[in-house]
Amino acid sequence: MTNSAGHSRKSVTAKTPVIELCGIGRSYQVGEQELQVLKGINLSVEQGEFVAIMGPSGSGKSTLLQILGLLDRPTSGTYRLLGRDVSAMTDDEGAAMRSLTIGFVFQMFNLLNRTTALENVELPMIYSGAPDRSGRARELLAEVGLADRVFHKPNELSGGQQQRVAIARALVNRPSIIFADEPTGNLASDQADEILAQLTRLNQEGITIVMVTHEADIAGYAKRVLTLKDGQIISDKLNEKRPEPAPAGGRPGPGKKALSPAAPVSAATHLARLTEYGASAFRATAANKVRSGLSMLGILIGVAAVIAMLAIGRGAQDSIQARLAGMGSNVLMLSPGSPNFRGVSGGAGGASRLTLDDAKAVQAGVAGIADLYTEAEGNVRAVYGSKNTKVEMQGVTSSYASILNARPEYGRFFSEEENVAMARVAVLGTTAVKDLFGAENPVDKTIKINHANFHVIGVLPSKGGGGGGDQDNIIVVPINTAMKRVLGAKYLHEMAIQCASPEAIPAVMAEVGKLMRKRHHLPDYKDDDFRIRNNAEMQATMSATTKTMSLLLGTVAVISLIVGGIGIMNIMLVSVNERTHEIGLRKAVGAPRRAILSQFLIETLLLSVFGGGLGVALGILASILLSTLAGWTCVVTPQAVALAFGFSAGVGVIFGFWPARKASLLSPIAALRYD
Repeated sequence: MTNSAGHSRKSVTAKTPVIELCGIGRSYQVGEQELQVLKGINLSVEQGEFVAIMGPSGSGKSTLLQILGLLDRPTSGTYRLLGRDVSAMTDDEGAAMRSLTIGFVFQMFNLLNRTTALENVELPMIYSGAPDRSGRARELLAEVGLADRVFHKPNELSGGQQQRVAIARALVNRPSIIFADEPTGNLASDQADEILAQLTRLNQEGITIVMVTHEADIAGYAKRVLTLKDGQIISDKLNEKRPEPAPAGGRPGPGKKALSPAAPVSAATHLARLTEYGASAFRATAANKVRSGLSMLGILIGVAAVIAMLAIGRGAQDSIQARLAGMGSNVLMLSPGSPNFRGVSGGAGGASRLTLDDAKAVQAGVAGIADLYTEAEGNVRAVYGSKNTKVEMQGVTSSYASILNARPEYGRFFSEEENVAMARVAVLGTTAVKDLFGAENPVDKTIKINHANFHVIGVLPSKGGGGGGDQDNIIVVPINTAMKRVLGAKYLHEMAIQCASPEAIPAVMAEVGKLMRKRHHLPDYKDDDFRIRNNAEMQATMSATTKTMSLLLGTVAVISLIVGGIGIMNIMLVSVNERTHEIGLRKAVGAPRRAILSQFLIETLLLSVFGGGLGVALGILASILLSTLAGWTCVVTPQAVALAFGFSAGVGVIFGFWPARKASLLSPIAALRYD
């Protein structure tokens, strides 16, 4: 076979070369100049050889080794490894070839600092899909004399022990070729002899070894020595003092037969990979607690804001829905055109009047009406014992409770018979109960209203504030009692007309309008002296307003969540930069792009899930505090929790994808060289 300097030598055996280089060149762009590091390298290495590559610094020996190990690509020439053209391989195919065929022993060991010796040795098996990772790794650690250091981390091992861990890692997938870059460069002489003895033994077992060194005594362990100078092979010699290579068919490393590159990847392997990715992500997160905490803080605040805002919006919506229910369904409100100011007389000073006769005419003369109640209003003074309060009295008919869904929570509502009899019975709103009775049960108690005794028979459900006043600060009595015994009123404040169905509302409105114009003798040129208000339209408007408010609150909260996602992206970009060397190592031992991508996506997902979980707890706590301290109605729903938590995870993945992709696209050798 022939080298690039034209030297020839006799083939050791008649075997097919495992490595064939023809005209390999490698150049780098340095500024505006092109630096040629390798210049037309021709080389072949047969199975079972132990080759040392020597040369002064800058001769290109490390660059040549990196190309041989598929960590770098040549800029010219062809390279065939085990008969395959390397230039035709994709990055992932190259990673698979490194995983199943090649083992690396680095000068700087390149062990993962946060993992044990066992986990470092297992690492290549994650990407190859090999079974029994732990058993195989323990076996190799025992063979290199580290059975008692299985769970020690790199900073707990000596330099020689670290290099032996690196050798075990290189052998774990039973490679047919080992590339060693200055494997003894950082070791003491006794440790160096130990490592070289390990390499010699491995070669005698049939593994092809290519080693870079700049020391002649180290190269003396090899059976063939190549010398590089200025990017060319100037010497290719056999070391006659070394024994001949082991015969073909020798086992490719300690253990059983080599792994098949075509071996299918099982579900258990996929699970093992995901487990390792998750463990690696957790270690990286735990190793940078402050940074991880700051990353999660943005998601935490965003999720808490989403939960609290949605709880406030839902609480407001429920509160408004309760008030809308209190307005009744399919209800029209008929009132004078110039509404009276509420006073004791209730009817003085108005431009038009509504009477009980109007109500009877409407109920009798308009089709499509299901029910109707009339109302007279006025302010009164109510007294119970030593307590008194100013309260609004509403005189209504007995159908008030059914039309407005206002059936008493305690006690009962008065009957039509009591209205006809002008009975002195009263149903109180919750504010009136609180002002007069405190925590005492008011039912069956007697109060004075404008010096007249009234028997309390029930308590109305709470309606809350609205319409410029407290809707619960009321006392409801029969309308005949109110108009004739208390207020002395002749006219109604308004009447409520319940239509038989939503479809009947337009027709009823039109018929009521015609009837009232006729009763009030209004000519065509005059405007109505009454108003008909459609509560259904008001309900729809209020409902739409509530939904808009909830959407607005949710949008503000989502913006804060997106800001948190941007924070995660920034932190992950920093993490990628800090862990570039680790990424290069993982790629060197066989990690494909999707593995690196998955690992960093899992890390971002871990941050967003932890932050999201804490945010959910904080959001629920904030909702409880707002409800308790501020008196706001806050309702946390499972849907809101699921939405916020799911969105936080989605934000983490979306904003973590760019850093993860950036990590997956790094070149192995560029990442390993990163300082």
